[in-house]
Amino acid sequence: GSEKTTAEQASAAKTEVTPPAKKVKNILIFGNSLTAGYGLEPAEAFPTQIQNRLDSLKLPYKIINAGLSGETTSGGNSRIDWVLRNPVDIFILELGGNDGLRGIPATETRKNLQAMINKVKTKYPEAKIILAGMQVPPSMGKKYADEFRVIYPELAKQNNAALIPFLLENVGGEVKLNQKDGIHPNAIGAKIVAENVWKVLEGMLENEV
Repeated sequence: GSEKTTAEQASAAKTEVTPPAKKVKNILIFGNSLTAGYGLEPAEAFPTQIQNRLDSLKLPYKIINAGLSGETTSGGNSRIDWVLRNPVDIFILELGGNDGLRGIPATETRKNLQAMINKVKTKYPEAKIILAGMQVPPSMGKKYADEFRVIYPELAKQNNAALIPFLLENVGGEVKLNQKDGIHPNAIGAKIVAENVWKVLEGMLENEV
């Protein structure tokens, strides 16, 4: 019986030194229908898929899905103050796609994205920022598509933010991976989008496993 007592003592000692529960950090994804999961089951949207992965890795992060279908950068800039009432540790900015589809001048989109980044930096100077790169379909014209594409890498560089080169990489324009509208990823497409985000996000997580 003495062995058991030793084991019990050891386990009691072990319990005492368990560190307090880790403080959960917030990952805020601020975006449009792509973040909101338009046309998908709630569990299929890419933010939920990322949360599931964080949970399975037992990483102390909580995703806040602040996606609003139809949101433009101008709308986002008006809404962001309200959303920033929650503490933010990692901020993912996923806006601009609707500007592109409406042909809003690239200078305007850039200005709004920068304004949102500024608001995050002012309120949460320690927050890490990830910019989700967007592109517009070639049908919008080459000149516009080119002007639009460079907004994201340039802003990421200027703001020392991480960049997801193109959020819809390997999904945009692939019929089988999109819903009937050809714009919004279907469930399979959303998995690939989650992967595109994860590749960049993973390096910013503090792996306190």
